[in-house]
Parts: sequence; structure tokens; C-alpha cells
Amino acid sequence: MPKIKYVTKNFQTKTVAVIENSNAIITEYSEQGFTLTLRQLYYQMVARAMIPNTAREYKRIVSIITDARLAGLIDWFAIEDRTRSLRSNSHWESPHDLVASAKRQYQIDKWENQDHRLEVWIEKDALTGVIAGVCRELDVPYFSCRGYTSISAIWQAAMRLRNHAINLDHEQAPVVIHLADHDPSGIDMTRDARDRLDLLTGMAGNVQVKRIALNMNQVEQYGPPPNPTKLTDSRAPDYIGRFGDDSWELDALNPQVIADLIETTILSYRDEELWADKVLEEEYHKDIIQTGLDAMPDPEQE
Repeated sequence: MPKIKYVTKNFQTKTVAVIENSNAIITEYSEQGFTLTLRQLYYQMVARAMIPNTAREYKRIVSIITDARLAGLIDWFAIEDRTRSLRSNSHWESPHDLVASAKRQYQIDKWENQDHRLEVWIEKDALTGVIAGVCRELDVPYFSCRGYTSISAIWQAAMRLRNHAINLDHEQAPVVIHLADHDPSGIDMTRDARDRLDLLTGMAGNVQVKRIALNMNQVEQYGPPPNPTKLTDSRAPDYIGRFGDDSWELDALNPQVIADLIETTILSYRDEELWADKVLEEEYHKDIIQTGLDAMPDPEQE
């Protein structure tokens, strides 16, 4: 893991403490297999009463972390920006390398014979890195809504889900697992997704939109740091009437909690015997690929 020094910085004692606390949190989550965003790191510091939860403090932490990375005190791989990424073509060094890669990536649709067809939708693009691992492991597609889902994206989703529901070979009940902030708009996003899917699929009530986070029982259980509810949000009066003046961001939950919530929900819909049959079928296909791979010359062994 690279800590690369580009500039020399003289940090005050209290700033050094912030950097040390940050590295401790980063190490804790790295050992669990998670890479944090800067906002997630900030919320973990707030949740542990290391810093107050204010806009001014967030800006201060952003500045400190930036300076610490430039000074070689925080690993450059330890914090990621999930909203900006480079896209490029894949490359292989030989046909053997390509086929070996194909075997590693080969998967059949293991939900094909299940009674339900699931998707995971999350409000924020920055949290896709938290849910990607569990969704890929369980072969469930995931989608960043980036707030209220655009009309183009939700129409495409409606067509996907409708096709599963009316499939002549095997009808499946569509389920959208939804995660969003606990604030006026975040709560309403679940309602909005449900209403628009009902309209666009033409199957009102047949597409289940299941909100699994962030809910009040999780706020009470895990105690994420509160934020003042934005009074400029047109939905604020109704929200405040139901929940009070505070709101909470999904980012503030421990990433493992989010991943576990998704896994538990997905497994509650999965028929394990049908799943095991598909796993065996996939392994059989991989053995066929391996037979072809064994017959190919490997440049590294020549």
C-alpha cells in the first residue's frame, strides 16, 4: 500500500491526532475488505465522537486528509472516489490468457429458475463500492439511482422487471431492494420508485420495492450521527411531523452493516436447492473451458 510523499507538511498536534485516527479507521475497514470514501471516513469519526458533525468540520477533515496524503501519511489506495473513474478496453497477453480470464469470469444466470428476480438500488453512487461485493457474490444486479431515478433509467428498469414477470418460460416476481438516506427526500425516493414502476410496468402492485435502509429501527440500533433536516426541502414538514427535526445519511452506517442487510434480504428470497443446482451446472461448464485451456499452448511455459 503506497504512502507517497510529494510535499513536506508540518502538522499541529491536534491535526496529527486526526490523521492517526483516520489511519486506524482505514485499517479497521481494510481488514474487513472495504475501501472507504472520504465522506464515509468522516462519518465514522463523527460516530466515534472524535469530531462534531458540522459542514465546517467536514471541510476541515477534507483539507487534513488531502494534506496528509500529499505528505505521505495516508495510503493513496485507502480512500476512493467512486463517482469518477477511468474506463478502458480490456487487454490480454495471449489467447491462453484470454481463455483463462474467461473461465474466471464465466457465470450462468443462477437466478433463472428462482421464483423471484431481485435488483439492489442505492441512492448514492459513492456507496456502490460498499454493495458491489455482496451483490456480485450473490449474482444480483445493483444500480446507483443518484437521488431520484431519472425517467430514462426507471423506464429501462421497468422493462427489465416486466420481462421477468411475464416470461413465458418461467414467471418471476420482481423485487427491488432499496437503500437511501433517512431524510425527507430519501424517504420519498422509495415511494417514488414504487409509484413509477407501477405506472411504467403496467403491473401495479406486482413489483415489490422493499426499503431495507436507512430505517428508524436502524437509526435507533446503530446510532448514526444526526443532521438537521433541510427546511428548504418541500417534504420537510411531513417528515418532521413523523420523525422530528433530525435526519440521517446512509453513509454513516458501518459498511459491513449495509452489506449484511443486503445479504440477509437476498437470501430470504433464494431457494437454496435451486441455487445449488445452478452452481453445479456452472462448475460443469467451467470444467469444459478448462479442458480447452489445457489443450492450448501457454506462452509462459514455453
